[in-house]
Amino acid sequence: MEAYLDNSATTRCYNEVADVVQKTMLTDYGNPSSMHQKGVDAEKYIRRSAEILSGILKVQPGEIYFTSGGTESNNWALFGTARASRRRGKRIITTAIEHSAVSAPASALEDMGYEIVRLPVGRDGVLDIHDLENALTDDTILVSVMMVNNEIGSIEPVAEIGEMLRSRQPDIWFHVDAIQAFGKLPIFPKRMKIDMLSVSGHKIHGPKGSGFLYVDRRVRISPLIYGGGQQNGMRSGTDNVPGVAGLGVAAEKICASMQENAEHMYELKERLAHGVSDLNDVRVNGPQDLRRGAPHILNLSFIGIRSEVLLHTLESKGIYVSAGSACSSHRRGGSATMEAIHASREVMESSVRFSFSEQTTEEEIDYTIGVLHEVVPQLRRFTRK
Repeated sequence: MEAYLDNSATTRCYNEVADVVQKTMLTDYGNPSSMHQKGVDAEKYIRRSAEILSGILKVQPGEIYFTSGGTESNNWALFGTARASRRRGKRIITTAIEHSAVSAPASALEDMGYEIVRLPVGRDGVLDIHDLENALTDDTILVSVMMVNNEIGSIEPVAEIGEMLRSRQPDIWFHVDAIQAFGKLPIFPKRMKIDMLSVSGHKIHGPKGSGFLYVDRRVRISPLIYGGGQQNGMRSGTDNVPGVAGLGVAAEKICASMQENAEHMYELKERLAHGVSDLNDVRVNGPQDLRRGAPHILNLSFIGIRSEVLLHTLESKGIYVSAGSACSSHRRGGSATMEAIHASREVMESSVRFSFSEQTTEEEIDYTIGVLHEVVPQLRRFTRK
């Protein structure tokens, strides 16, 4: 049997997504900037996806900018607003648990003379909004906070943050990395006072290399990529019609049954956590109340077994998981998120992330529980020797 439990790293494309991607590569393959019929046909896919996404978020289609994915969207939000607002100030506030697609641009801006404030989080991985409020200054130009942490699944209070920022200092832009949240949790940027929102296609059963950045019309942001002036001059480059079309189809399908999907994933999450609870020295990392975290992420530490050893042991049984964030697993060094929640070294070195989708089955979870009961005692005996 095979159990794919690494859906926070990437997801299997919906069949409908594969169909539209193939159609736009083999039939409706025109350049949407071209004036002939092939171009017109291709441009319809771009317009349709913008309409789908804006409808889901309750925003305007002109506030959706298609990108190559979450990393570009996050980079654009940080660099674009920093450049556009540099005369007003150079202070940017973020958290200690951001994905590298935010933390690395923040570090680059720091090298360029910007002040970067990285706020701590609690042991549950959640930011205290009072810490943020106390960190605000007159020269603060941007606050960037992820909605769902990609390693431990903690959910940040973005609606409360947005409300506080808009009431206290409405000229501070608020960016939310929603790459692990979109399609799993309800998101309404206007209501939640979010100015910019990053989303990635391949986390929601869409194509890799697709994503978008929502930018509220009131935001001042400079382009990150210059060239032919596509997307109203804000994001140049020939539009990736297959990626954009697939993204729209994926978003429409996943959001149509979001509540039911979330309940299904919460049940799987609880089933797995309960199923391994009788194994000794197993820790839940992140929110201890499993339903206070994201429905699709469960981070467990099997004390005494290095995460990469357990990962490859499970792989040999057809079970696929991650040790930390798959996006940065090739790098050496500890997890910034695990360090931020003050995890001990033994907890950090033995942490494994299980992540689900609506396609994950109870049979896969039960198979995984059975394998863990088989291999964890064996690996501990081997390690102790």
